[in-house]
Formats: sequence, C-alpha cells, structure tokens
Amino acid sequence: MRVVFMGTPEFSATILDELVQQHEVVAVYTRPDAVRARGKQLEPSPVKATAERWNIPVRTPRTLRDEDVQRELASFRPDVICVAAYGAILPKSVLDLPRYGCLNVHASLLPRWRGAAPIERAILAGDEEAGVCIMRMEEGLDTGAYCVCRTASVGDLNAEELTDELAILGSHALLTALVRVERGVCDWTEQDESRVTYADKIAKGELDLSVGDSAALMVRKVQASSAAHPVRAEVAGRAVTVLSLAPVAADGQARDLVAGMAAGDVRYAAKRLFLGAADGAVELLILKPAGKQAMDAKSFAAGIQGIKDGGLIWKGLHA
Repeated sequence: MRVVFMGTPEFSATILDELVQQHEVVAVYTRPDAVRARGKQLEPSPVKATAERWNIPVRTPRTLRDEDVQRELASFRPDVICVAAYGAILPKSVLDLPRYGCLNVHASLLPRWRGAAPIERAILAGDEEAGVCIMRMEEGLDTGAYCVCRTASVGDLNAEELTDELAILGSHALLTALVRVERGVCDWTEQDESRVTYADKIAKGELDLSVGDSAALMVRKVQASSAAHPVRAEVAGRAVTVLSLAPVAADGQARDLVAGMAAGDVRYAAKRLFLGAADGAVELLILKPAGKQAMDAKSFAAGIQGIKDGGLIWKGLHA
C-alpha cells in the first residue's frame, strides 16, 4: 500500500521503522524542528530522523489546514494515512483523502483514555493494563471505531518503558490492521460512550509531590514522570527531583523503620531514607538535588547535617 505516515516522538519512530519494511511509505509528516533538550539547538523529531535514514521525503507543516499543504499531500496519492502521536489536527479534507481512510495508533484500550496523555493517565489511575488500539480517525477527539488492540501489563513499568513496549505492540497491530483493511475483512468496533475517560495533558507541576498524597499516589507519580514532567519536592530544606520511589515493603523490618511517621516526616534509618505520606510512608531511592547530579538516597542523606536526629520534614515546592 502507498502510505503517508504522520508522527513525531520516539513512540512514532518505532512504528515507522516497522512500517517501512512492509509498505511503501511515500512521505512522512512530522512536527517542525524544535528545542528538544537543554540548550537552544533546534533538533529534528525522532520521526524525521528515522524517515531521513530511510530516504523518505519529509514534510513539516505547522498546520494541515493550509490548501497548498493539502494539495501537496494529495499529490502523494496515499492509499492510507497512518498516524501515531503526530501532534496536529487532521481536518476533514485530509481525513477524506485516502481511499482506506486514516488510521491512528492510539496508546490506550479505547474507549478508556481518549486524548493526549493516555500512558501517563493509565499509570496515575493505577490501571493494571494498558494497551494500544488501531482507530479509524474521524473529526471527533479519538471517537472513531477501532479494529485491532493489543494489551500490556503496567506492573512497575515507568512511562518510558511502557511507551516503548506499546510502540512495539502498536507497530504489529498497525501492520495487522492494514492487511485486513486492504482485504476488506476488517471488523470495526464502535466505542461505548458510557465507558469513555479522557487523558488530559499533564499540567506543569501536576506530578510534584504533596504531603496530602497517599503512598500509592506518590509512587505512581514518579512512575508516570519524565524529563518533560518531573516529580519535585523539598526534602530536608533542599529542592529535589525525585527519580525513584518505592512503597514500603510489608516485612517486619520496614514496618518498624517507619513506625509512627506522619505525613511530611523525613526519617533516615538503617541507611534508608523514608518520606511520610498521608497514609503511611514511601522509601526514597534515587533523587537529583537542584544543580547536582542524580544520586542515591544514602549519598543525599550524607550531606544533610542532623538527619539521623530526626525532626526534618519534606513538603511540596509550593506548600
């Protein structure tokens, strides 16, 4: 099939890498070069880098609503447009262009988690399963019918690890869907509107720890975090980014070490660092103090005077 692919992040690049080995990808659309790391250097999206490696023409329009952009897109004569985390709206004129329509690789088990941040929202909600569905695109926000889904256990996977797993599952699901669509044997399932949930974008500071958080929520916030959305707090008077937290194990030693801790308490015992939550405690494993490199909790505690004496607290940055 003649395919136009639209996507931007690493999730999309993984899917593109598989797609080009099975179909004729005649063009790739991705978001314009942007500052993607520290510094001011403009960098191509992971999808652009992948497309260039395969010598596929790349287009980076700021919008698909422009008539000239649409005319050029039509000139590629796609049988189907495949979309994965593109980051721009496809107007109806684009949706109607290919004879087999536009297929979206959406990283959730529809109709759960329509919207921009399905992976992070699944983790934050404590979902046991995440997944990916191939959806027929229409004008509504992720409202189209779906045909092929794949599931993954969330477990203790962080957002990056789960994204990588779903990208692989999504690429396989897309290839299966394309075969079925081309043969006219694809079974589409309409979404049950009564089961819809929305995955809003993660707001700035939303994942910062709060003394009112439960222990489970604190752990899930760190699990759902990323460089774009870090988990921050103030521990023993120092601003830190929390990189790894663990629930306190149910064994007797751990229970003894955190006995009597209240929300906001900091305790260093048996060379382990604990933070008091609203309903118990969590163990702080790895963190990054402001202006310093990441370090383990033991190394962090070594630089805090009087930490063994108790009486220290942690709090949210904006408490």
